[in-house]
This record gives sequence, structure tokens and C-alpha cells, in this order.
Amino acid sequence: MTPSGPRVGVVVEQCLGPVPGGTGRYALEVASALVTEAPAGARVSAWSAWHADVAAARVPGAGEPRRLALPRRALTLAWEHGVGPAPRGVDLVHAPTPLFPPRRGRPLVVTVHDAVPWTHPETLTPRGARWHRAVIERAGRLADAVVVPTSAVADELARHVPLRRPPVVVGEGVSRALDAPPDAEERAAALGLPEGDYVLTLATIEPRKGLDVLLAAMAGTGAPHVPLLVAGQPGWGGVDVHERAAALGLTGRVRLLGRLSDADLAVVLGRAAVLAAPSRAEGFGLPVLEAMAAGVPVVSSDAPALAEVGGGATVTVPVGDGAALAGALAEVLGSPSLRASLADAGRARAGAFSWEGAARTLWETYARLL
Repeated sequence: MTPSGPRVGVVVEQCLGPVPGGTGRYALEVASALVTEAPAGARVSAWSAWHADVAAARVPGAGEPRRLALPRRALTLAWEHGVGPAPRGVDLVHAPTPLFPPRRGRPLVVTVHDAVPWTHPETLTPRGARWHRAVIERAGRLADAVVVPTSAVADELARHVPLRRPPVVVGEGVSRALDAPPDAEERAAALGLPEGDYVLTLATIEPRKGLDVLLAAMAGTGAPHVPLLVAGQPGWGGVDVHERAAALGLTGRVRLLGRLSDADLAVVLGRAAVLAAPSRAEGFGLPVLEAMAAGVPVVSSDAPALAEVGGGATVTVPVGDGAALAGALAEVLGSPSLRASLADAGRARAGAFSWEGAARTLWETYARLL
């Protein structure tokens, strides 16, 4: 470590992936908060594979991401085998996903977001499950600290992966980019948002997220007759939301919004009557936290991490139970008092989380390793 303070290199490659998802936001938010919460003299640099355009991974205060000498595919293959280029001129490396560089004698911190490759492998591609198991097991052997987002993940991971030491639980936060923009009315009009109530789900469109359960719930007896808006880009698995909706008689009631800008997402989220989070498994469930912070009632599955983040401020139903989900959505939408109490409880619960708090815990972890 240099006399002026620790130099931390953060891998931001996930921000430049074809489907950045929640881990892409995590990488960018963690790196940004590390900059703002850095102790005196400490420095943060961002690192990626070789891309022509790295703007999506730019971290305020850390300068332009530094590009390593290999493109994404080649770098991923090299790092899987513990070789290849790595961040230079740093005292510690933090990989915000299990894609991490060779250790090279410096402390290495790796964030593992969930234990899904072991607990719910059927929700990943066979290749994806194998890859994640392999890189997470390597992290367990090599990393000086493994960071996880919830105690639920810490418990699940400990049952499946030998770790050098217990995981460090570091929660997540809500981006300031999701504050209501000044042109919210114009954005709502441009997006064609419904004037009345609507149910929102926010997730990458893939089997683990439980969209099939939500669609069945919206078509079920007793379900609220309101539009369902789906915000998120397609992942793997060929989940055809429109085809499923048509088969269930929901044509005209389901809208795909795709991947939204932060400003548009803030508007869509802030105007939702309820957020539905029917995931089969999660490591944290950032949309649940974002909805609570926006004062939007949440109905989620009782997947352990979602229940932990909700902290009693959300309505939970059994994983995969479409009838229970339909009933819970109808109850929330049909009761102004319940909606108000969930909104108040959600805001209070969300106040316990912040990216700044996460960064302070990470700096304490780095200090112990250095």
C-alpha cells in the first residue's frame, strides 16, 4: 500500500455486458460510492476488458475506465483459468461479480450475488450453472474476502462452497438517478403510461424471475383487472411474454417496456400502484428496495432474500403460487389503507439501506485486508 492511502481497482466489466442487469447497476453504484466515501488519500480506479466504447462503465470521480489488453470473451476465458491481464498500480482488487482477475499477490475481494447455481440450477442454462459454480468455487478458494448482499445468501453459500473465511454481508442501495425527474409528466405521456392503477414488474425476462407465475396470477380468478407493465430486457430462456399473455387471455393488458433509462424508470416506478416481484430465487432483489424507497407497495414471493430485504414491510406469498399472488395483489389494490401503510413501512425500511453505507463497510473490509 502506498503512503498516501490505498489504491483500489474495481472491475466494471459487467456494466458493458449485453444484458447488464442488476449486477451491472451494482458494479457502477458500488464503484461510485467507493469514490465518494473514500478515506483521505485513497484512490479508486475502474477496469474493463477492451471495448471501443466504455462510456456505460464510466465512474464519476474515478476517470475513464482503464481497458485491459483483451476483449471481453478472451478476458473471460483467461480469467477463468487464472491468467491474463489484471489491474495495475493498485493495492487491492474488488470484482463486483464472480468474474475476477488473477490475484497477483494483492488482496482480492469478490462479490457473489446469490447461490442460485446450487439452490435453483434449473433457472439457469446448464452451461451458465456450471460456469457460475466453477468461478464461485474458485472465489471461495482464492479471494481474501467474499462479499454477499444478504444473510440469506451467506447461509446458502456456506452450505455449498468452502470459503477461506465467513462471507461479509454488505447490503445495496437506491440510486439517486431514480429520483423523480423534473419532466416526469412529459415522460409519462411519451411512455403512454396508464392513467389509473397498474401493476409493475421490474426484471430481466428469464425463467428465474417468475413472470410465468405473475401472468397466470393476472389471468386468475379474483385477480385485479388492471394493466401489467413489464420493465426489463430479455435474458435467456426464450420467455415470450406476449405469447404467454395471449394464451392466458391477457392480450391488451400486458405491456413490455424493455430496458428503460433511469429517468424513465423513476417515472414508471413512481406511478405504479404495486410492484410484483415473483422471483423463484434472488440474492437481494434490488427492485423491491427501489419500490419501497419510492413509496410503492410491494408483493413478492417469499424467497429468503426478498423477505429479508422487505423486512416485514412487504406482502409475501409462497414461491410459484399464482393464486396467492393474485389474491395479494387484489387485496393491496383494493385497500387504500393497506396501500398507505405499506408505502409508509416501505419507506422506513428502505432508509436502512444506502450505497454510501455499503461503501463504508467495504472500505472497512479493505482496511482489514491491507
